[in-house]
Amino acid sequence: MARRLRADMIAETRASLIAAGREAFGTIGYAAASMDELTAAAGLTRGALYHHFGDKKGLFAAVLDQIDAEMTVRLRAVSAKAEDRWTGFRDECAAYLAMALEPEIQRITLRDGPAVLGDPWSWPIQNDCIRMMTRGLDELVTEGVLAPLDPEAVARLIFGATQHAAQWIAHAPEPEAALKSATDAFDAMLDGLLSKPT
Repeated sequence: MARRLRADMIAETRASLIAAGREAFGTIGYAAASMDELTAAAGLTRGALYHHFGDKKGLFAAVLDQIDAEMTVRLRAVSAKAEDRWTGFRDECAAYLAMALEPEIQRITLRDGPAVLGDPWSWPIQNDCIRMMTRGLDELVTEGVLAPLDPEAVARLIFGATQHAAQWIAHAPEPEAALKSATDAFDAMLDGLLSKPT
């Protein structure tokens, strides 16, 4: 019982710090977020932040993981509504690009994320995404929907294109116009992957 209460307290402390970090990182950004203000907002001490996350960068990584997990759930819900696997994949890619318009995702994931944590290709969550995408594309190749290409190569190209396009949208002077252009170009690119009748 005491062990479970302690585990609950640890989880509650972590959740409070992540919530305070997410609010600060999403509104004023990583650089401007003060550890003292973060911990005060959570009703905790700076020592609690150090204990659970090591430093502000560790807290930022935990916030980014939480946002990424939420994005994944949302994207899976989009693809689940589609009439077939290929349409679901395309819809999921389009929804990911559209998320680049959301202020919190723009600031934390697309702007501060690479600046704080380095190249997104080195993030474990990105590599998990590529593995899942490779599996899905492999099934589409097996079904004959897509041309007989290496699924991992296709996954890496698509992932790179969506990442770069999302960065462009997030930094564009007119993000909605950039989203429209990126989505149109991306659709044309995906059409090129379809299996051609012989």
